[in-house]
Order: sequence, then C-alpha cells, then structure tokens
Amino acid sequence: MKAILIEKTDNEQIVLLANVDDARLPDGDVLVDVAYSTINYKDALAITGQAPVVRRFPMIPGIDFTGTVAESSHPEFKSGDRVILNGWGVGETHWGGLAERARVKGEWLVPLPDGIDLRQAAAVGTAGYTAALCVQALERHGITPEKGEIVISGAAGGVGSVATALLATKGYAVTAVTGRTSETTYLRELGAASVIDRAELTGRVKALGKERWAGGIDVAGSTVLANMISMMNYGGVIAACGLAAGMDLPASVAPFILRGVTLAGVDSVMCPKPDRLEAWSLLASDLDLNKLESMVTTVPLSEVIEAAPKFLDGAVRGRLVVPVAG
Repeated sequence: MKAILIEKTDNEQIVLLANVDDARLPDGDVLVDVAYSTINYKDALAITGQAPVVRRFPMIPGIDFTGTVAESSHPEFKSGDRVILNGWGVGETHWGGLAERARVKGEWLVPLPDGIDLRQAAAVGTAGYTAALCVQALERHGITPEKGEIVISGAAGGVGSVATALLATKGYAVTAVTGRTSETTYLRELGAASVIDRAELTGRVKALGKERWAGGIDVAGSTVLANMISMMNYGGVIAACGLAAGMDLPASVAPFILRGVTLAGVDSVMCPKPDRLEAWSLLASDLDLNKLESMVTTVPLSEVIEAAPKFLDGAVRGRLVVPVAG
C-alpha cells in the first residue's frame, strides 16, 4: 500500500511517500480501506518534526480518516460498513490514516451518519468534530443565541471555519478572530457577523477587560485565550481546544470569581464514544454542506509532505482533504 512513512535514525527524522507491506499494519480488530484522510495541525507537527508528536517509529501519520471496512472481528462492524476515525493516538502511537489501509480497534470507529458521504466526513475531520464538541460545550453551559455574540479565535483555520459555519446556522452571532484580514470575505461567507484582527487579543492582558462576548471557542491558548477570558460577559463560557499560540495562560482569576466565567476544556482525542456520536449527529444535521465545501482544499497523497509546513506558517485556510484510495 502507498503511505506517508516517518522513520527515525539516530536523531534524524526521515519522511517519505513509500510502498509499505500492509502485513506490517499494527494490531486491531477492524481493517479499513481508507478513502480520505486529512492534514491537521498535529499531522503538520509530526511530518515536519517540529514537535514530539510521534511516540513510536516508524509511523504513518494522519490522525483521522474515513473509509470502508474490509475485514472485521468486532461485533459492531462488518465488511462494507462506512466509518470515521478521529484521534485515539492514531498517527502518534498507532499507524494512521495517510495510507491506503489502516487496522484499528473497532471501539475507535464511528459509523458514517446519514446525510453526509465519506469525502464530506473527511472535510469535517478532527477539526470539525472538535468544533462540534466545542459548540456542545457552550450549549451544555446554557449559552444560547439570545445570550450574545460568540468569539472564535483562529477562525480561518479548520476548527474555526467549521465552528463559525455551525454556530451561524444555529442562529448565533459570531465574531471571527484572524491574523489574516485578507480572509474577511471568506469568514463572512461562512456566517461571521464581524471579523476582528488577532492583534486585538494579543496585547497586555487586563485582569478584567470590557465585557464583549457571551461565549468563545479558542484554539490558541496563551495571551489570546487570556484576553478572551477577561472580556467575557457575566456568566460567559469559553470552550478551549488548542494551543497554537502557546501552552501558557497569563490570566487572572478575576473573571472567574467576579463574573462567573467558565473555562471548559475540550479534548477530541480520548473523547468518549457517546459524545462523539452526538457531535457527528450535530454535524450531519446542522452543518451547511455548501459552506463546508468552500473550506476544502484537496491535496494528493504525493503532495502531503510539501503541504504540511504551510500549517505551521499559518497559511492554511479551512480543511486540507487527502484522497487516499488507490
């Protein structure tokens, strides 16, 4: 099978498009013919070696994929079933989706919901599924469209694009934050009510800033998240799911104890299956597929290695979908 393969000799990492014997696939009770994978931020880090994402070598990256079951000894799946995988350490400790076949544990898989096809599910991918988890977190904490605007950092990226489109469809007013003001038209087409420059959230963090938003979805961390927290309305909620700007959080406790702000952590990797099923149901029912299509750039498997660094340069809009089927 064709696959992106990451190998390490001494301290040097080598990444290549290789022909790999699928007999080398790791253990698992479901074998999947991969139709589509994607390039995510974590994949870019793995492929470029700029962070220790890969824990075992050799490794096939690709933290998500969609495809059709070829063989299964798992009771929930049979040959011919169409499935989705997101996370579970795939592409980090277990061979991932940037290959024509994958062998995984059936408990990691989610059936393809009605209303979307394998390509659309890949376009949603881990980024879009994470966005859905963030939207659910806001809703579970009582944040409704009537409460006020929702601010989204990294809005032109994968998580931000899907979150913007999903929230707009559900009737929320979205403030999209981006470091690329050239993406203003794109973000408004996704449904953003307003677009602001990321610079507004990268300055000195006040203990309490002016109240601006009822909720937020953050992929950045660091000063961006700290400023968002300081500007939440009373009772505001932020779903935090990323660290693109850093792992630190130079914030004050003041918004939490004086305004009742909630910081809700969102993990997509080890998320329990019931929450995954709920998130995918939300995406299948509420995500505008025309808007989803506008987010997609197709990258052949042969160009994945070249495309990965663009993620780290902040040059990727929306979702990078990789057709894998041979």
